[in-house]
Amino acid sequence: MTNNLNQRDNPSSVLARFASELQYDDIPTDVVSRCEDLLLDTMGSILAGSVTRPVQAMATFAAQMAPTDGPSEDYVRRTKTSPYFAAMVNAAAAHVVEQDDVHNGSVFHPAAVVFPPALAVAQAVGASGREFITACVAGYEVGIRVGEFLGRAHYKIFHTTGTAGTLAAAVTVGRLLKLDFEQMCHAIGSAGTTAAGLWEFLKDAADSKQLHTAHAAAAGMQAAYLAREGFTGASHILEGSQGMGAGMTEDADPAKLVDRLGTRWALAETSFKFHASCRHTHPAADALQAVMQANNLKADQIASVVTHVHQGAIDVLGPVTDPQTVHQSKFSMGTVLALIALRNSADLKGFDEALNNDAVAAFRNKVTMELDEEVDTAYPQRWIGKVTVTTTDGQTLSGRVDEPKGDPGNTLSRPEIEDKTRRLGTYQGAASAQEVEDIIAHVWQLRNQEVLQALLLKQAA
Repeated sequence: MTNNLNQRDNPSSVLARFASELQYDDIPTDVVSRCEDLLLDTMGSILAGSVTRPVQAMATFAAQMAPTDGPSEDYVRRTKTSPYFAAMVNAAAAHVVEQDDVHNGSVFHPAAVVFPPALAVAQAVGASGREFITACVAGYEVGIRVGEFLGRAHYKIFHTTGTAGTLAAAVTVGRLLKLDFEQMCHAIGSAGTTAAGLWEFLKDAADSKQLHTAHAAAAGMQAAYLAREGFTGASHILEGSQGMGAGMTEDADPAKLVDRLGTRWALAETSFKFHASCRHTHPAADALQAVMQANNLKADQIASVVTHVHQGAIDVLGPVTDPQTVHQSKFSMGTVLALIALRNSADLKGFDEALNNDAVAAFRNKVTMELDEEVDTAYPQRWIGKVTVTTTDGQTLSGRVDEPKGDPGNTLSRPEIEDKTRRLGTYQGAASAQEVEDIIAHVWQLRNQEVLQALLLKQAA
């Protein structure tokens, strides 16, 4: 391949070399196990998301544009199709119910943009379970570091999962296609120039968040396949003077792109989402839950709740004062805390019932957010939850959670992940109980499969 790469030690190329050369035996066993955990967790989100209106719209588009058969599973339409459309539709489904994973330091949801293209391409090329895991780990490690590189200023305007996610998808697919170093460099370059995703949608309760993950998965796949055919991309797309760092943020830190690459496994730092809402609500939700349990409080005994938050929470959640859709309500701090206070759970069923619920609305109006210096300084490496609760009889109670449920230090066990997958997978009849059990069994045997088997469409495997 003709190649214009003249600085092989720049951060973009270091990432490309890592991704193209990573081997399964390089990955610690606990990271392999966590990758399996994250895949199962994601399959639950995909199935639950498959029944939602925005994802059904994406599926209709795919039905109009995609081939009627192919090697890859479309979990929304329950059919086989091309890798491109399978990845696109499944990635949209993975993100919509707000139960997919999140990496705190990069404020990035890797699973939704790594696993859908990985599954689609692995099924197309006949990859083994170990090859699949290797590709996914590469995608996580690169995508998370890109998110960290872009920093807090980027997240204020851009949805990192749509931007960094495009590169994560490209690297994941590139590893499954066995791209060499130079090809991987070009895949990263092409992915970077197509990366997109803006937060403006949230003010209008628009469906764009699902488009972000769908586009990232599909565009990243496109970049990798094009690189395999000799298509070239910018060699300094991340750190270049007209690259992502220059155009998409004010605080880019190139050193974060290669931070302990190959020794620090960022995938293992990823958190599971316990509540079915924006992750920015989780610390406060856990803190309120702790206060109510410790003091045996009921919702009607609470006069007000002040949540002490980081600036990122205010930026994302602040515009949502009167949620108009179920999805928008998941970005309402007041709605989430109302569900915790009234139901002791902010799960999918709770949000389905919350939108026009007078009790939820009344409690929502008791909740405010205030910027907290300690919380803001710790963010995004740590997401501290702090609340001040004033009771109707005049008491002032404080609550604090240093690691929300699902964080690496307060993680979900495999039985808890299985339980979450069962609840999500059978949500609104998305899949049968037996289908979910089959997926659970399949994922726990993933690393031993010589050829990755179909997860859902067994009869078409």
